[in-house]
Amino acid sequence: MANLLEKLRDSRFLRYFAASCIALAIDLGSFFLLLKTPLAPGLSAAIAYSLGIVAIWVLLSRAVFTDGTHGSGPARTQQKALFLVSSWGGLALTTAIVSAADLIQADVRLFKGLAVIFSFAFNYFARKHLVFTAHRKVA
Repeated sequence: MANLLEKLRDSRFLRYFAASCIALAIDLGSFFLLLKTPLAPGLSAAIAYSLGIVAIWVLLSRAVFTDGTHGSGPARTQQKALFLVSSWGGLALTTAIVSAADLIQADVRLFKGLAVIFSFAFNYFARKHLVFTAHRKVA
């Protein structure tokens, strides 16, 4: 049992999941607060997701993909740019899904939950395979 717990603790996916849960709490908390303002739900989703982006960068680069995080220089700049581009993909998915829900007058909170699932899958793949690669060469 202790061996299983150690393997789970060392699992990159589980650490990514935990970091994502923290960023998601920031995202959802902000989203629900912003829904109480006059802002459109799509814009509220975009702002909240952006706050989550900041949180997830810090968590991923310091606790999940430490072996693939570049220290400084051009490699670090390229990595941050790739992270931002991957984040924009998730942001676009989230904003489109929530905006579509608002357009058809559906419950935007429910569709925000659907957007979380799609965004999580997209971002995990992009970050694992494109952003936090240990030996990426900078052109």
